[in-house]
Amino acid sequence: MTMQAMIDEWYPVGLLSQLQPGGRKTALMGAPIEVACDAEGHARVTAADGRVLPVRARYGHVWSSLGAPQKELFPIPEADQPGRRFVDVGVVRVRCSPLRTVENFLDIAHFPFVHTDILGAEPHTEVQNYKVEIREDVDEVWATQVKFYQPQASKSASGGITTEYMYRVPAPTCSVLYKTCPPRPDEWDVITLFVQPLSEDLCDVWPWMALFDDETSMTDLIHFQQTIFLQDRSILENQIPRRLPLDPGMEIPTRADLTSIAYRRWLKRHDYTYGAQLVAQ
Repeated sequence: MTMQAMIDEWYPVGLLSQLQPGGRKTALMGAPIEVACDAEGHARVTAADGRVLPVRARYGHVWSSLGAPQKELFPIPEADQPGRRFVDVGVVRVRCSPLRTVENFLDIAHFPFVHTDILGAEPHTEVQNYKVEIREDVDEVWATQVKFYQPQASKSASGGITTEYMYRVPAPTCSVLYKTCPPRPDEWDVITLFVQPLSEDLCDVWPWMALFDDETSMTDLIHFQQTIFLQDRSILENQIPRRLPLDPGMEIPTRADLTSIAYRRWLKRHDYTYGAQLVAQ
């Protein structure tokens, strides 16, 4: 199985706020790496053989690659928007494919059952029609016009609202979610999932947020998002197989799974198969 397409991508490998001169040992796609800061305070990532890997410092995280990325790290314009609060949620380790983690993030139907009384509640379980496309000009998967009733859409929400979502997949192990911003209905809250593939069935997940919320404490914002993701982790770690099936016949989709179908098709198109299962076993 060729992995070059994914080797040449950018991946999160740590928080900028936690860089240390002594370095932190971690892994990327099975290869040991060390993330540290140099004498000037800049991020430095090295492989086990001493090779200095490419580095970007963006969205509160250090990004690196085992290969030679052919394009820059994807843009998130809201990261430069004045007045937003930028939240480093931290890291959660998950025993599953990095691709499964992203797909779960794209799934709306599980809200009432996994995030009960927060992101969803019975009897409001129906996923309304929404639009999914692979935008050829930017080569990204997008889902728009996604609407769902939520008892508590965010930490700043004071009651149940019908929340509108847009999902974007700009890289194989990253997703950006735009959702209704309760304090500023003319803006979008931005919640991202940056996934570091440690191996094909183990990953570190680094959520990051860019919000308009001047009232909630940073601790509460982080705790709210960690609560959501820890609920997801219990589901992810029990999925079989751990790797994401790309053969259409291996799992039966429903109408609510349009984004997942597009994501899997996009992965296959680009040979993004690290963490995927290609044939039934």
